Amino acid sequence: MKRMQRMKRIAVTHSLRGRLLWFLLAAITIAAVAQASIAYRTALQDADQIFDYHMQQMALSLRSRVPLANSEEATNVDTPVAGNDDLVVQVWSPDGVQVFKSVSHARLPQRAVLGFSNVRANGTTYRIFSIQSNNQTVQVAQDLAVRRSMASNLALRTLGPIAVMMPILMLVVWWVVSGSLEPVARVRKQVASRQADDLSPVSEAGLPDEVRPLVQELNLLFGRVRTAFDAQQHFVGDAAHELRTPLAALKLQVQSLERASDNPEARRIAIGRLTAGIERATRLVEQLLVLARQEASAAGGAPRQPVDLAGVAKRAVADLAGLAQARSIDLGLQRADSADVEGQPDALMILARNLVDNAIKYTPNGGTVDVSVVADAHAVRLTVEDSGPGIPPEERERVFHRFYRVPGSDAAGSGLGLAIIKSIAERHGATLALGESRLGGLEVTVTFPA
Repeated sequence: MKRMQRMKRIAVTHSLRGRLLWFLLAAITIAAVAQASIAYRTALQDADQIFDYHMQQMALSLRSRVPLANSEEATNVDTPVAGNDDLVVQVWSPDGVQVFKSVSHARLPQRAVLGFSNVRANGTTYRIFSIQSNNQTVQVAQDLAVRRSMASNLALRTLGPIAVMMPILMLVVWWVVSGSLEPVARVRKQVASRQADDLSPVSEAGLPDEVRPLVQELNLLFGRVRTAFDAQQHFVGDAAHELRTPLAALKLQVQSLERASDNPEARRIAIGRLTAGIERATRLVEQLLVLARQEASAAGGAPRQPVDLAGVAKRAVADLAGLAQARSIDLGLQRADSADVEGQPDALMILARNLVDNAIKYTPNGGTVDVSVVADAHAVRLTVEDSGPGIPPEERERVFHRFYRVPGSDAAGSGLGLAIIKSIAERHGATLALGESRLGGLEVTVTFPA
């Protein structure tokens, strides 16, 4: 139970909707309390000013209306002031005799301080205003407790609209935030309801500008994953199809070897065929692995960096020099201009190795293979030429297809070399062209933008 409560608290904390509502509602509450406090204090101050003005006006009006009386008349001068039971009015003659007093139980001091003052009497505090003329002194007093009660009632009335508007504003904010985040919930439901193999784009209809880029990137990710899945499916299908033939051939060759166990010459021939079949199967598996690695790299978007193409060509020639020497093929680097291209070093190394390896494989013993890297202001060209049979012009487009081999070709191969080369070249924005070599065979040129 405690774990579930902790998970719920974490979920609320990390909820965008919850955080927005929490901060907005808290801000509304704080603003309402601050506004109510300011309004209440302002209302009290305004009420005090109004009461003071009322006392002042009453004193000024009484100064001209109350007649001067003698001390004998002062004993029964208590007269009510209509409509002002909360006020106490007293009038004195110039010699200090009280000539008028409103009906009240309050006993105020005989001494008056002109203007406004606060006086403690009868267990309470009075607000007093006194004014003096030539023939009398008028004093108007009000119990501060009564004044504060009346002022508080007036001030509380100003809080009514705030108390009503605050919950209404909270409900409006709740509705706006929930409605604004509804597209996010809709996208979540779309993604959550999908099957594992459903990589179709998520609808962007009605999404706010802040959410649309996220959905667009999500759709791009779905596209990359779909490309990777498609490539994987194609690879698995192609590999299963192409591996079936060499494995069946190996099985037949093993059976031939068993039948030739009593004939040394037949056994030698069978062993040679089995060895050649194993080499072809090994070569096919290697090419399939290279193709799978390149497709995974293309789908994953491996980072690029400046690569010295001349250095890549030199390493490829050095790696395959032993293979060329075994067949007495003249393999050489004719030109190596220093030039950098933006790309993936491993992929460019595979491209160069496959170009040179294909040239060696299809060149007869004692032939020639030339490699060159030429750079100018516009492009960098990697060219591999050989003195082999070449490829007829009508077959030059088809040789880029996977597992396609030129009819009548005797060289061992899987038909993946040029397909791998073309895939890497396209991923680097390069163009691949086949032509006639000056050596009499095939010329393959890969042109990279400078």
